[in-house]
Amino acid sequence: KLVAVMVTLMLLAACAAQNENAYVEKPVEELYNKALEKLKAGDYIAAAAAFDEADLQHPYSMWATKSQLMSAYANYQGNAYDEAIIILDRFIQLHPSNKGVPYAFYLKALCYYEQISDVGRDQKITELALNSLNDLILRFPRSKYARDAKLKIDLTRDHLAGKEMVIGRYYESQGQYLAAINRFRSVVDKFQTT
Repeated sequence: KLVAVMVTLMLLAACAAQNENAYVEKPVEELYNKALEKLKAGDYIAAAAAFDEADLQHPYSMWATKSQLMSAYANYQGNAYDEAIIILDRFIQLHPSNKGVPYAFYLKALCYYEQISDVGRDQKITELALNSLNDLILRFPRSKYARDAKLKIDLTRDHLAGKEMVIGRYYESQGQYLAAINRFRSVVDKFQTT
């Protein structure tokens, strides 16, 4: 008898736990507005999750595409650059003719740009930023983002030239003059405007 009561209580507890995590569909406007509130409050990761939820619950609504961009922006604001880039790549692939695509390219470039570290470190992110900024300008030369992208390109090129100079100076200090000259020549050939 005691065993039957215990089993019944355990089953009831399990059912109650499942009801707490039950899926509840809400209107897309409500989900989107709650996500915006979280974004305005500075809770970027929670806002990104809320925008994702609006997209998941209503994938074919006009709010879904807005939610995807806003999720990427919230991740960007929360310094979750890799997540933002994944969302932006998906957005660009799924909605190539959407009016938000230039912004998606710009935000993707910013995600790389914000991660640029000092010239003493690996410059792979700087190269990705440069490629993304060039891609934006090539695809959308008349967009409002192209001007800022051009300024950022100058800074990324300066950074890449600085890295070559650091390496050249190292070789020079080690007495490896030919290697140093090759690095300095690379700066002159590739980065004349820096």
